[in-house]
Amino acid sequence: MKLLRFGEPGRERPGLLDAHGAVRDLSSVVTDFDGAALSPASLARLAAIDPASLPLAPADARIGPCVPRPGKFICIGLNYADHARETGKEPPPEPIIFMKATSAFCGPNDDVEIPRGSAKTDWEVELGVVIGSVAKYVPEADALNHVAGYCVINDVSERAFQSERGGQWTKGKSHDTFGPTGPWLVTADEVADPQALDLWLDVDGSRRQTGNTRTMIFGVAHLVSYLSQFMTLEPGDVIATGTPPGVGMGMKPPVFLKPGQEMRLGIEGLGEQRQRTVEARERRPA
Repeated sequence: MKLLRFGEPGRERPGLLDAHGAVRDLSSVVTDFDGAALSPASLARLAAIDPASLPLAPADARIGPCVPRPGKFICIGLNYADHARETGKEPPPEPIIFMKATSAFCGPNDDVEIPRGSAKTDWEVELGVVIGSVAKYVPEADALNHVAGYCVINDVSERAFQSERGGQWTKGKSHDTFGPTGPWLVTADEVADPQALDLWLDVDGSRRQTGNTRTMIFGVAHLVSYLSQFMTLEPGDVIATGTPPGVGMGMKPPVFLKPGQEMRLGIEGLGEQRQRTVEARERRPA
């Protein structure tokens, strides 16, 4: 299944994509795609529904992130050897883990803000993994059984904030809108091999990133198992698994984003995103 959420920010409704590419409203069946709704039993119940029996969503509805704001937004750094080298670093002996603020979470086609004072905002297409059942001390052989599905993530990053301002990477990864996620959560049963997916990203129509998940240093099963040794993974948690080469900081000379540009990105079978870059806005209370 291709599950998604549609509607205005903060008021998204659950839906699914039918065989004709139309969005069907699932809100009469499930409240949202979080917690128990992502369990194997729940997903099996959703798969048994005839999409034609569900009402159509408005044709012009915004597509939101494919799952609600997660409890944990976990990222893996330097997980493609060729990307590590383009940044001047050696491939790591163990996964590099950092967290992205959940307030960075946004829809796949929402505007991406360039932070105030930014000179080095960058792009990163990544395979996203959504946890479906609690995972703690999980062996690698069982790890994929805890995955509800997969999605596209743009791990937008401000490189100066990340590497030149002291502290951990989180401050360069967490600005509002730095986590476009979706358009769909493609359930694990429809992804035969998460280590055989093509990824790509364009900026203003020029191809910047091309890769395949087979070149990950640490595959999805290893990452889920590894993370579960340090923290309990819970339904709805999201893991961004790293990016292939072609980021702006790796170009010679480096190239970074500015307001008024367009990013397009996608992963084989998981859909595409499109974002416009804009100047950061003041966030006002709802």
